Amino acid sequence: MTRLPLFPPSQRSLRILTAVVAAASVPALVSAQTAGARASKEDDKNAPSIINAEQMTGRPDREVFMERDVEINKGQTTVTSDKATYRIVEDEVEAVGNVRMRRFGDTYTADEFRYKMDSGEGYALNPTYRLGANNGQGQAERVDFEAEDRALVSEGTYSTCESPDPDWYLKADTLKLDSGLDLGVAYKSLLYFKGVPILATPAMSFPLSGERKSGFLPPTIGSTNRGGFEVTTPYYFNIAPNRDLTLYPRYMSRRGLHMGAEGRYLEPTFSGQTTVEGMLNDQVTKTDRWAVSSIHTHAFAPGWTYNWNINAASDDDYPSDFARSITGVTQRLLLRDMTLTYGSTYWSALARASNYQVLQDPLAPIGRPYDRLPQLMLTASRLDVGGFDWSVESDVTRWWHPNLVRGDRLYVNPKISYPLIHPGGFLTPKLALHASQYHLQNQVPGQPTNLSRVLPTFSIDSGLVFERDARFFGQSMTQTLEPRLFYVYTPYRNQNDFPIFDSGIADLSFAQLFSENRFVGNDRISDANQLTGAVVSRYIEPSGVERMRVAVGQRFYFEPQSVTLGAATNDSRSDMLVSATGRISQAVSVDGNLQYSQTQNIMNRANYGVRWQPAPKKVLNVAYRLDRTQNPQLEQVDVSGQWPIARRWYGAARVNYSLLDRRVAEGLLGLEYKADCWVFRVVGQRIPTSTGQATTSLFFQLELTGLARLGSNPLDAMQQSIPGYQLVTTPSNP
Repeated sequence: MTRLPLFPPSQRSLRILTAVVAAASVPALVSAQTAGARASKEDDKNAPSIINAEQMTGRPDREVFMERDVEINKGQTTVTSDKATYRIVEDEVEAVGNVRMRRFGDTYTADEFRYKMDSGEGYALNPTYRLGANNGQGQAERVDFEAEDRALVSEGTYSTCESPDPDWYLKADTLKLDSGLDLGVAYKSLLYFKGVPILATPAMSFPLSGERKSGFLPPTIGSTNRGGFEVTTPYYFNIAPNRDLTLYPRYMSRRGLHMGAEGRYLEPTFSGQTTVEGMLNDQVTKTDRWAVSSIHTHAFAPGWTYNWNINAASDDDYPSDFARSITGVTQRLLLRDMTLTYGSTYWSALARASNYQVLQDPLAPIGRPYDRLPQLMLTASRLDVGGFDWSVESDVTRWWHPNLVRGDRLYVNPKISYPLIHPGGFLTPKLALHASQYHLQNQVPGQPTNLSRVLPTFSIDSGLVFERDARFFGQSMTQTLEPRLFYVYTPYRNQNDFPIFDSGIADLSFAQLFSENRFVGNDRISDANQLTGAVVSRYIEPSGVERMRVAVGQRFYFEPQSVTLGAATNDSRSDMLVSATGRISQAVSVDGNLQYSQTQNIMNRANYGVRWQPAPKKVLNVAYRLDRTQNPQLEQVDVSGQWPIARRWYGAARVNYSLLDRRVAEGLLGLEYKADCWVFRVVGQRIPTSTGQATTSLFFQLELTGLARLGSNPLDAMQQSIPGYQLVTTPSNP
């Protein structure tokens, strides 16, 4: 046996050690340059092994025995121990005493250890381990290393808690850890929480980081006033990075077994999502219940795209009885729509067919919209053609309704304008022509079946921009003053004989103040001889961020409004609009909108609120809403917030209170407890499902960091209900 010289710690030489490794290289010695190039690639299996120790003996071409402060490095793998044997030909390490191995961010300790450095195969006895991807850790009787990215843990535990006595851990007969697939699988496993077993399963899979994986998702457990006690156990298929499928059987104690499936796909040229669900023989209604929802979009050729949005349900009460989550919104107009579009640089075309299924509200009947079977639209536009901008919009639609007048409508709407734009202001005169033709069926006897209309519209839009240096709550800002005038003239044309396929009265807003038509749709063209005046003032930070905006606007009528939908009005002016939004300080922001009728001396609409957010996970919102323009009228106060209430405890709540009905229209109350490696949530929510009816739900969730969320997911509900809500697991640094 050749004895290698013993070097003092301060004089450890890598020259002889490197020579020992190089002598065993197959099939021949490699040059130092080639060895250095390979060693620079940490994942190269042929990288040289570098060993250090206080004492080494052995044969340079066979094996080396090392004692005291042993360290062996190869690529991303490092092994340290008290004693070790390195077999050069096999590239294998056998170590005992305080063994520690680090590979690809994972760390293992053991009493006894055997490992092949090139293939990543071996075993460890009485090991502990820590995974770098998600801080998963545990201990076992044995770990078998099957490859560089695979390990088999026998009679082991798994947790993401730092404590040697973790709050939760998974104990399994066999635990497979595959970092290449980002997947852990536990067989014959038992989940403990606070020392109490809470879940036993023959097999359980979980991600080793945040990536998707196939397997059972955590069950959802809760209770609703319509379904009773509910348990949902979804199974997720990660078919491909861009495709997946989720099956969600759901048991409802009052109704029975409810089955559902949701598939999603995302390709470079098309994407979509389809959900199918149903129940055979609902125990309450004694009928079969079902629902379908599918959306898809496909750009199948340059410029060409088709889309569909298909929704259907078995009966009027389905959305109320089978809301799949506490954030579910009851939809009573289910759209079925298919479109084909083509777009180029200056023009586009659209073909469409659509209708609705109406799920009636028993206390507030809903009118059925018209079907479009089909609709064909063509638009074209050019900018800056000799200084002029022009556009043309044309549309032909067949409107169908089972009970009302139906027929065909064709309209053409060309527009031309000449914008004059300068840094301090703008002036834009514009001329438009609206021509339409109707061919009606199912008309009331004595009423015309062919109608036509041609109406010109002239408008001129103008505005100025003034700026000055100012201060806003002690900070230097730029303040602007932006007055704007908008004049419109459209002659009167009697349109009482024209049907109403898609028109309605537009809600008054700042955008609508600067439009030519008071109506939405194309069945009514308002007569106009009116002027809109508005002033906007903004405070802008030196960085360019808008800190505050205040606006006032109103429309003035020089002639009475003769074309109406509903009761005629002779007001000489519209309601006044006042808006203010911005951030008063880093913690306080405000938002307010008012619509005031000077002729009636009442506030028709009001919507304003304040948000105070002094720190992460601390937010309070107060809002007031008033709307006298709708039926029934609305007046509500909305208060919501998130706040720490004790060490590790957080509260979240929202109350939407109807002042007119003197009742809570919508509410949410949640409590969260955040430990180092788990979060517990309990959330109750009340949501309206129809006039005078609401669904009340109570859900629980236990989030085990790095493993699963057991129970329902109330996070979407809290994020939607509480503006500014933050996850309690979010780092606290602002």
